[in-house]
Amino acid sequence: MPRGPKKHMKRINAPSHWMLDKLNGIYAPKPSPGPHKQRECLPLLLLLRNRLKYALNGREAKAILMNRLIKIDGKTRTDVKYPTGFMDTITIDKTNQHFRLLFDPKGRFTLHRVTAQEAEVKLCKVKRQSTGKRAVPYITTHDGRTIRYADPNAAVQDTVKVDIATNKVVEVYKFDVGNICMITGGNNIGRVGVITHRERHQGGYDIVHVKDKTNHAFATRINNVFVIGNGNQAAVSLPKAKGIRLSVIEEYNRKHK
Repeated sequence: MPRGPKKHMKRINAPSHWMLDKLNGIYAPKPSPGPHKQRECLPLLLLLRNRLKYALNGREAKAILMNRLIKIDGKTRTDVKYPTGFMDTITIDKTNQHFRLLFDPKGRFTLHRVTAQEAEVKLCKVKRQSTGKRAVPYITTHDGRTIRYADPNAAVQDTVKVDIATNKVVEVYKFDVGNICMITGGNNIGRVGVITHRERHQGGYDIVHVKDKTNHAFATRINNVFVIGNGNQAAVSLPKAKGIRLSVIEEYNRKHK
C-alpha cells in the first residue's frame, strides 16, 4: 500500500511539452509543490540542462543552483525541481541574462530573452478577489501570490502588472473585448489574438472568441485566456512567432522557400 504522495515520475508520464526523449532514462524530475501546477510547469533542472544547455547533467545543474546563481522572480532558488511557469522571470546575474517563460504557438515553453528593465515586472492573472481579516481586500494570482490592498479595479479574469521587488500592482489590464490576450491552455495554447466576443453560459464555462493578426478566429474557455495588454499592444515582449500559429502548408513553405 502506498502511503502519501508519490515522489517519483516516470518519463513516459511526464508532460509532452517538456520534450523528454523516451530512451535517455527511466525517470523525469517530479516538480516540487510550488506556485505552478505539476502539468503546467517546467522544473529548474530541465530549464538549465535541456533548454539553456548550461549543464550537461543533473549533477551540474544542482551545482549551479547550490552556488545561488539563479533567481526566479527576483528570489534565489536552489531546488532543482522548483516549478517555473508561465510569465516567470529567470535572472542569471553572472552572465547578465534575463528570460521570461512564455508559450510558443505549439504550446511548448520557450525562454524569451528580455531586458533587465522588463524583468523587473511580470503579468499575473487574477484568480480570486476577497477580503481577509479586518476587511483587508486582497487578490490571489495565477502564480500563487497574494496581493493586499491591490487596485480596486482589478477583478477576477483581469491581469495585473506586478512590480516583482515590492509585490505591488503597477497597472491593470481589464478582461474586455478588444484587448490582446494569450491562450494558456486547451488546443489553442500559445496563440495570441484580440478578444472579439464573450459567450456567457449560466452554470457552465463561458466561451471567449479570439481573432489573431492573420484574421484566423478561434474559441476557447474563459479560464484559458490570459490578457496581456490594452488594445493590440502587448505589455510584455513576445517570442519570435508573435503567437501566430501556421498551418502545415504555411510551415512547409516557410522552411523551403
